[in-house]
Amino acid sequence: MAGVDARLKISSLILITIMLMMSFSPLQQQENIFEEKIVSHVDAREDDVGQVNCSGLTFEDLFEYDFASFDIEILDDWATADYYANSWVNGSNAAIVRDNLDGLFDGLAPGGGNDWLSTDERDAVRAIGPDCIADMDTRIGLKEGVAHRSGVDWNNWSFIQDGIALDEVNLVPSDHEEKRNCQNLLASNGCYEVPVSATDDLEISLFLADGETYNAQFNQLPNKGVSNFTFALNVTNITDAIFVYTFPQTQGLRVIDFSTLDDGIQNDALETPVVEYLPDGRLRVSIDVEYPASNYPMIREIYIDFTTQTPEENDIPIWHNSAPADGKIIPLPGDGTVIVIDGDTTESWASDDNGWSLDCDFVESGWSSQMDEDGAFIITSVGTGSSQATCNLLDPFGATSELSRTWTFGQPFTSSATMNEETEELELTIIPTGLVGEMTIVVHAHQSENMADAKTITVANSEITTSLSLNKLRPGMVMVMGTADATSMMTYSFMLNFGLEKASSPPIIELVIGLSQENATWDDSGLKFTLKGIVIDPDGEDVTMSLSICGGSATNFIRDGTNWEIDVSVVSCNSQDIFEYDVVISATDESGVIGTLSVFVADPYAEDDGGDGTIADDKTSEEGGLPSLSMLSTLIITLLAMAFWQRKQYS
Repeated sequence: MAGVDARLKISSLILITIMLMMSFSPLQQQENIFEEKIVSHVDAREDDVGQVNCSGLTFEDLFEYDFASFDIEILDDWATADYYANSWVNGSNAAIVRDNLDGLFDGLAPGGGNDWLSTDERDAVRAIGPDCIADMDTRIGLKEGVAHRSGVDWNNWSFIQDGIALDEVNLVPSDHEEKRNCQNLLASNGCYEVPVSATDDLEISLFLADGETYNAQFNQLPNKGVSNFTFALNVTNITDAIFVYTFPQTQGLRVIDFSTLDDGIQNDALETPVVEYLPDGRLRVSIDVEYPASNYPMIREIYIDFTTQTPEENDIPIWHNSAPADGKIIPLPGDGTVIVIDGDTTESWASDDNGWSLDCDFVESGWSSQMDEDGAFIITSVGTGSSQATCNLLDPFGATSELSRTWTFGQPFTSSATMNEETEELELTIIPTGLVGEMTIVVHAHQSENMADAKTITVANSEITTSLSLNKLRPGMVMVMGTADATSMMTYSFMLNFGLEKASSPPIIELVIGLSQENATWDDSGLKFTLKGIVIDPDGEDVTMSLSICGGSATNFIRDGTNWEIDVSVVSCNSQDIFEYDVVISATDESGVIGTLSVFVADPYAEDDGGDGTIADDKTSEEGGLPSLSMLSTLIITLLAMAFWQRKQYS
């Protein structure tokens, strides 16, 4: 057991490879994280207490990716980070990766080095990965103070094992044409493997583990970003990637310089980082990295200098005409914290070269506003009342717009709804709050892919109840969707969920009776008969049909639109001395509601109990369907069929 455990732990080295989408380079001493050393092979080892030590490895020693994306958010404490990474490996590179990973297990784990990559090897990577990654160097450093380059005492980042989670997509493809059960004796149940030559695309990702708040840390900056600092990144041998760093909201934080050093020499030919301010006030820096393989072992380092000093020139933010006018009423969908306006809309409200946000001062206590990173305008309100607020535009350096705008926020109405089962309508009650004098509301019952007919109502000072049609809707959850307009109020678009459902009506089954009023048509052998009819679901759902007779069942219906036909054998019935046949036909719709039709079929060759040689009459009864066909029922079925066809056209 100890040997197997050791082999498993050592296999974590694989994880290095995988995890290292980041193309981590060998760890260096604390005083200079950018001093590179060349390694010609990959080696993992166990320390004195049996823990796998993955330091001293580089991702590129055995792993080739086509592209990698890194999204790192520095948290508000300026000491921890949420580190996310994803790499994509395609075609021939995917085969190289699988071969390299399998080779790592040669002599270390069952199935290793056999030119087949197994799910056991994959699971070993997932299990041991965080322990291995925690040993690795992030190749990120910070230094507070004046601008720094290279050999200084850097504040290095490190990974936190408990916060790391790893996963892969298609590393061992389950649908590969050469997939087979694992051949080694120690394989787990359900283990399968594919040849390492498989070129199926794959992905490998590192992300924040469930229940954790960070997976990387560094020594907290003493001034938490409010004074000058340098951000450093070693990108040696990172072939093609994008790094996105998001810094906490800090007044005036900006980039003042950037440089790339190749073996210590300034390289001005590379792209500069893209710097943007998010609507929530945070600073985001995006860096595109390309490092041709032919440049190795050249050391490439990126340095970005930050400051919070006020720029010499800074334009104030400007309102646009698309922003709500002064005195406008902005409707809220509810109390608490809600998104009022999405970012796509607020984007056109104002402009500033460095970005802007809204700074609102509310009259009522407990009310506040904010904008998220996508620009959505978020209001926190108290109760169903309303409040005025004076709002200014604010840029990252504290500059405000010359003019402010005063808006009123509140809910225009509250509402409730019930389902009227008798009329098959939704009863909606609108209760105005007094925010506006009169509203015009256009509303309809709604589902994700279906909408019933809309109704327009006018609501003034008193509550009103209106009935909404459920036509064109399928059984299941029903929402209420609409818009409300009033003088001086922005259009209020709403989607209301009352937890209501449209009930499913059972399918209707009808039997087509022959000219001689017989229920069934017998074949010449007398061993089977044919039934024909129509099936309709009032809700327009698809139905499945089944038939039961003499303890057996059949589903061999021939369907053509609403018409059905089935041949029924009576051999089993006759073997049970049954010569009068009670048939039950069932139709089940997509909601699971069942309609049934009972049909009695007499044997035309059997005499009645009186022995007078007459043939017993056929009889038909129904549960959840229509009675047997008469001229009137034929007309009803025809009308239902027409309605069903029209419903299909609507949907």
